[in-house]
Amino acid sequence: MEEASARITQDITVQMKRAFNIGIFIIVVIVISLLLKFAAKRYIKDNDRFYTVNKIINFANVTLIILILLFSYIENVSYLVTVLGFASAGIAIAMKDWFMSILGWMVIIFGGSFHVGDRIKVQKDGLIYVGDIIDISLLRMTLLEDVTISSYRDNRRAGRVIFVPNNYVFTSLISNYTHGTIRTVWDGIDIFITFDSNHKKAVHLAREITKKYAKGYTDIARKQLNLLRSQYSLKNTNVEPRIFSFIEPQGFCISCWYMTNSYATLTLRSTISAELVDAFRQESDITIAYHTTNINLARQEKPQMSEAPKSVDEKSLF
Repeated sequence: MEEASARITQDITVQMKRAFNIGIFIIVVIVISLLLKFAAKRYIKDNDRFYTVNKIINFANVTLIILILLFSYIENVSYLVTVLGFASAGIAIAMKDWFMSILGWMVIIFGGSFHVGDRIKVQKDGLIYVGDIIDISLLRMTLLEDVTISSYRDNRRAGRVIFVPNNYVFTSLISNYTHGTIRTVWDGIDIFITFDSNHKKAVHLAREITKKYAKGYTDIARKQLNLLRSQYSLKNTNVEPRIFSFIEPQGFCISCWYMTNSYATLTLRSTISAELVDAFRQESDITIAYHTTNINLARQEKPQMSEAPKSVDEKSLF
């Protein structure tokens, strides 16, 4: 009994020393992470870069603490690897979506397709969501929905916080409006005029108005695309406003396309739309067309039916 008691006391002493050493290591790791965060906050002025560095420090801190705990209490590492090998098969089946989200997180972080602050559009089950990425965690991206053309036409809602699982990068279509150095997108306005209008003058007015209000964004887009030439094979880098004309049942369609700010497409669209309407209304030979219905209220006289003379066959009376 004395020998067993001495052995237990010795084991308790060893475990206490091990726990004390583990606690010291964990405290050191936490202190180092806090110092790194303090240095990053002091020397990194850009909010996006500070957010990224802060995420990296947190991830490294948690990873180191988990590794310290594992290697401190696992005597046989090969036994741990064997157990994890058998357990991973069942875990992978039961938590397939989680593992796909973690894999998607790795693609997002190391692939560089999406960053915090990017404006993206997510399509799922016929619904469209457009917003800015405010956080990228291990399992999901968090979006803050903004007022966009999709909100105006489809959703009629905005300002929602939307959580997008990271595995959507493999299963759904995600569009990035601000990938890399790009901060502009193409936007278009369609306006109809009657067939008897002076369509050449209308096209000229539309081109001048579009060039006037989109000039600043056109210059910005040209510089942005030139910066992307080193990464992608760009064939067409023409960013000047484009005016197209089409014959439609409603009338003669003038389609105006121009570069605008990715984060504020509705502002320039509203300005150009108002200018087009004002310019066309000032011209006597240009008439804006819209869906109309003509009702003819004139009365039509019904033709009078003339009666044919009646004849009686005497033979039919017998």
